[in-house]
Amino acid sequence: MINSFADFNFKKLLNSINWKLLLFLVLFLNVKLAVKIPAIILIYLLQFNFRFRFSLKDSRLPLFYLLIIGIAFVGLLVNKNYTNSNYLLLFLTGIVFWGLCLLAVHQVKLAVENDGVEIIHRTILVFFVINAIISFGNIGLIIWETGSINPYTYQGEYQKYFIGTGDYIRGLTFDTSTTNAVLNAFGVVYFLDKKKPVMVLVCMAILLLTGSNFTNIVLIAVLAILFVFKSSKDQKSIIVICIMFLVVFMVKVSPQNNRYVYETVKNAVHPPKITLAVVAAAKPVGPLTSEEIKRKIAQQYLDSLRQQIDKKSNGVVRPGPLVPKTGNGRILIAQPNINTPPYQTPTDTTAEQRQLLTFIDAHKTTLPLSAQNNFIPGTPGKVTSELQTVRFLEKHPIKIIAGEGIGNFSSKLAFKATGLGFAGGYPTKYIYISKDFLLNHLDVYLNFFSKRVGLHSLTNSPFSVYDQFLAEYGLLGLAAFVVFYIWFFARHYKRLTYGLPLLIIMLAMFSIDYWFEQLSVTVFFELMLFLNIKETTPKLKYAHE
Repeated sequence: MINSFADFNFKKLLNSINWKLLLFLVLFLNVKLAVKIPAIILIYLLQFNFRFRFSLKDSRLPLFYLLIIGIAFVGLLVNKNYTNSNYLLLFLTGIVFWGLCLLAVHQVKLAVENDGVEIIHRTILVFFVINAIISFGNIGLIIWETGSINPYTYQGEYQKYFIGTGDYIRGLTFDTSTTNAVLNAFGVVYFLDKKKPVMVLVCMAILLLTGSNFTNIVLIAVLAILFVFKSSKDQKSIIVICIMFLVVFMVKVSPQNNRYVYETVKNAVHPPKITLAVVAAAKPVGPLTSEEIKRKIAQQYLDSLRQQIDKKSNGVVRPGPLVPKTGNGRILIAQPNINTPPYQTPTDTTAEQRQLLTFIDAHKTTLPLSAQNNFIPGTPGKVTSELQTVRFLEKHPIKIIAGEGIGNFSSKLAFKATGLGFAGGYPTKYIYISKDFLLNHLDVYLNFFSKRVGLHSLTNSPFSVYDQFLAEYGLLGLAAFVVFYIWFFARHYKRLTYGLPLLIIMLAMFSIDYWFEQLSVTVFFELMLFLNIKETTPKLKYAHE
């Protein structure tokens, strides 16, 4: 533990980190595209180098980036979308995104090649320290604003925070809290391997504060594997402490989040069956008779009893030991429980939801899901969207090879080009919405995200890298991703230490967002994998590669 604190020798850090790389990471991982592009320009001015050195065998960089751009042009020609000027702008924007990915991966590779391993390690350490300071600052400001030491149970301000407090823990990137969660999941595994227990626990704490349940589940699964197959005695102790952190957070800090996870998993495995109640004939309006008044009092009495049923009574209604009573022994009617779902989120419609509802009204005759008057929750939106992709390709077999094309079915760019404010602004006069996107993934998104906040979850979002490649780039794109990106790193599995669990985490994360277009998590993932490969490869062999 003392050695870990000794690592925070700031004078040593100032003289022994890659400042160009740190500056690039801080700027390029920022959520704003207006910051990312200057970051790329700046790093190339500081380190002017365009020698990518692609090759079919032992390519220096993933050949995937070149191939996906080529497949995009094939899709443009096959689908003949080049006749639409608005689509051409969208298409070129998509190519720019892929170009930024390529330029970024080249720079992180240069940093690993040109600097010593320890310099890159210290640079990564400083990045996580800065991110931790900002993340703890996020929660500190919320505590200050609410006046509550635990904003995860604070229900004031129309439950502005409460179960959604984690959404505001965005860290250094100022991106979604999920981005911060994934980066800190990387940090937990990385610092565990480097035997820096303080940083492991710091990253674990920030991850929990973000409230990203899916990331928590994935990380705990990976830590369990490491605990069993690949960890020392000290590392096992840290893993146990991390799990204890999770238990304490779920039970004491954010107990309603625990219930939310349970309900989400239950509804995903066994979608609730909706039964329609029989509506009785309306009773004429008028004063209640004495008999009706008695019945109403009795009904309220029985309803209050029903909420206190003793589970051991085999269904017999009888009050439990904690039923509140008056001095005369009369049972009080239970008050509403503000911790139940109807009270967990505000019911008023936000400006963003009103915008989506206005769009739905304008396209009511064409939207099969979101335009329905009666919303019936059932199959999660992510499952529905995956089925949509499969059914679409079944009906259009010619699209199976090269897909529907950039921005035409499943991508961040497709959502961005709607002009509805998804992932930043888009020029109004160039708005483009593919009919197939409108009838499928956009419809799914509108169906859930125009409703109450409780439905705005990863399980109902159609975002997925796998879905993106299959739908918009076809089998060619999916194959290029697996063979020339995943396998580009996975083929070094014998050399990977922390890199292998990071790869497992990234494979899981690819199912919940369009990470390549996010221009954040994938860049950091590539940096850490390149670093791990270098530090476990003999110098002469690495130089040859």
